[in-house]
Amino acid sequence: MQLESLCPLLQVYDMPTSITFYRDVLGFEIVSTSRPGIDVGWAWLRSGSAEVMLNTAYDEGTRPPAPDPARLAAHADTILYIGCPDVDAAYTCLRSRGINLDPPVVASYGMKQLYVTDPDGFGVCFQWRTGGTTVGGG
Repeated sequence: MQLESLCPLLQVYDMPTSITFYRDVLGFEIVSTSRPGIDVGWAWLRSGSAEVMLNTAYDEGTRPPAPDPARLAAHADTILYIGCPDVDAAYTCLRSRGINLDPPVVASYGMKQLYVTDPDGFGVCFQWRTGGTTVGGG
């Protein structure tokens, strides 16, 4: 079995806010949407070989006035790990775009990592191997 890519689908509260974050802050480009514009039900975004799809969590006209705290809390269990050869440059870029985040750190398993949270509470980690020991023979 040969696999080529992975494209997770995230349920979002406010599509324009989410698209703006992934496009304008993280640098993704819109590949396709369910209709023109960014106030849509579904969007597919890409940056290099990293892809993500966004889908509104509520049908049109049924979104509550504020996000459901229980739903947002559950999103903390999901992190998108994105390969990024220059994690320090990603940090500088995100800071220049107004994102307040901690500097990158090297995890015990040899990955330099930079974490940010999207508007819906999903984690995004930019990471790259530092040349250290790999765990599990990878």
